[in-house]
Amino acid sequence: MPPDRATQTATPSGTDGRETFPDGSRDRDMDFESFVLTASTASLDREFGPADAVEFRMDRTESPLDALNAYDGNLPIIATDRVTSEGGESPAGPDRQKRLIAAARNPSVGAIDVELDRAEACEDVLAAAQATDTRVIVSAHDFEGTPGPEAMVERLARAASIGDVGKFAVTATDREDTLDLLVATRAATVRGHRVATMAMGEPGRHTRVVAPLYGSKIGYAPPDGAPATAPGQYGLARLAELIDALDEPPVHNE
Repeated sequence: MPPDRATQTATPSGTDGRETFPDGSRDRDMDFESFVLTASTASLDREFGPADAVEFRMDRTESPLDALNAYDGNLPIIATDRVTSEGGESPAGPDRQKRLIAAARNPSVGAIDVELDRAEACEDVLAAAQATDTRVIVSAHDFEGTPGPEAMVERLARAASIGDVGKFAVTATDREDTLDLLVATRAATVRGHRVATMAMGEPGRHTRVVAPLYGSKIGYAPPDGAPATAPGQYGLARLAELIDALDEPPVHNE
């Protein structure tokens, strides 16, 4: 476990340009080989219970870089500065890119989120992440509906080819949509892509629980008492409970 950063001063002494502590410790490694339960929040000043990581919604915070620098928790951070066109609150542009580059260099940040449709414009952000060995989640969102399975696999594959994880959140209008998402999740995983998927909205709510069974590597939920960051989210404790229940051994007949 990394040492308590509250008693240390970070300096840009790492050979990769990332800030380090005097004892040489720095990044919070995230390989996404196994499922990562992620607390999604605009405030780092709270408890995150059963979470494995924290998605910090920089676009919903007044001074996100100050908050990152003040963070003294033990969980790795996924830094997300979501643009307005993808459901966030940050305008696209150089200021946002500078924040993401700074986040990639922060010793608490294990991954950054970059939108698939903005990836080409964020080459400097991707380069900073590569230079600092920060993982990249390349995300896409469909707020209108759910594409067909093959179209989703193609979108996930493109995202995963740019980053370490391809993320796709769709909007389900019925159970058929949720089945298509799970089929696409499994197909993309079988083809060797590391993905994270979920269906927004009430009909797709259960996908946040079962998608890990089909290969999804990240689940997002607000900490208990905090507002949701996407439609249809469970609270963090409830999502952890439901996912854990799927891992329980079955009851055998006598």
